Amino acid sequence: MTFSAHAGHDAVLRARVALLSSQTLPARQEVAAYRVLVQVGPLAYLPLLAEALYEYSRQDFAHLPETALALRAEAVAAARRMYSLEPTRDRLLITALDRYREQLALMDRQEELDAVEREMAQVAAGSGA
Repeated sequence: MTFSAHAGHDAVLRARVALLSSQTLPARQEVAAYRVLVQVGPLAYLPLLAEALYEYSRQDFAHLPETALALRAEAVAAARRMYSLEPTRDRLLITALDRYREQLALMDRQEELDAVEREMAQVAAGSGA
């Protein structure tokens, strides 16, 4: 077995231990753990990653709008990666898009805001919501 295989296994183990510890993790560490775990269990960890990214953007980067926007865009990407037939995908995607839209509105980025609102409407129409 190569070193990189050990590093991957070790990273997964460290991420799981961190999340299972009794202490509350800082948002940065929680996001890092979910980014690792998404590689081995996307269905289980993509929704958790999307939520953690939002919290990270809100707690640690409210004063840095570009960084907050990038984290929320990553949350949208995580939601989009969910399997299309997964029952919670549309709700997760709409929530992530809404949070992304919120940051775009704060930054007065109207053109991007309009595109996000169109996507939200398409997802809602496709899910029957």
